[in-house]
Amino acid sequence: MYRYVDIHTHLDMKDFDEDREELIEKLQKEQIGVITVGVDKPSSSKAVALANKHKNIFATIGYHPTDATEQFIDSDFSELIKHPKVVAVGECGLDFFRIKDESKEEKTKQIKLFETQINFATQYNKPMMIHCRDAHPEVLDILKSKKKEFGEKLRGDIHFFSGNINIAKQYLNLDFNFSFGGVVTFTHNYDEVVQFLPLEKIMSETDAPFVAPVPYRSQRNSPLFIKEIVEKIAEIKQMDLAKTKEILIKNAVRVFSLKTNS
Repeated sequence: MYRYVDIHTHLDMKDFDEDREELIEKLQKEQIGVITVGVDKPSSSKAVALANKHKNIFATIGYHPTDATEQFIDSDFSELIKHPKVVAVGECGLDFFRIKDESKEEKTKQIKLFETQINFATQYNKPMMIHCRDAHPEVLDILKSKKKEFGEKLRGDIHFFSGNINIAKQYLNLDFNFSFGGVVTFTHNYDEVVQFLPLEKIMSETDAPFVAPVPYRSQRNSPLFIKEIVEKIAEIKQMDLAKTKEILIKNAVRVFSLKTNS
């Protein structure tokens, strides 16, 4: 059994090229399970290769809304999705942060890409790793519509959740889960929604190499730093740390069907 699970990281990125194997060995010694996340075809293939090589690594496959340079084609991912260590589709979703309001073409492109990946995930009965930035109303509209079509097959995690309690309630009604990263350690902006959410719907992530938690903010983020994030979630929830760790691990295993003896 794992002592921690980091459900969202990017171990394939060049930031880890110099010490990737050394880092993964440390993660194994620390009994930290990791889901490394694909953002396009090459990174998805690399994520699967890492998961195939290391027992504590799992993978997701898909297109990030701002990293996709082409359409999502099922046949490009149909073999990868069958790998036993592939636990979700994504990260996919919508990111309108840098899009001007009048730029409908880019929004339409992202929406189509997202909907295609929802269809793909439900076809293979996989949960989704969803990225959403400045687009919660649009993501919710899509998920509500697709939920009517696919029911319980449509499920997963809202990664790096940035919404308020009202938005969280709408995702809860769709039976989605929420993950939080290092940002909770250096701002109180997330305290209210973390306090509101049932711990059974929360998971921990680092999004490494991005957004390192306190006390590592000036460093490259690492899945090793997941401990600080879990401790902060327990502090915000005013819960026993050991119990918090136990529940967060169970949540990750449940949502992504992680095999703890892989």
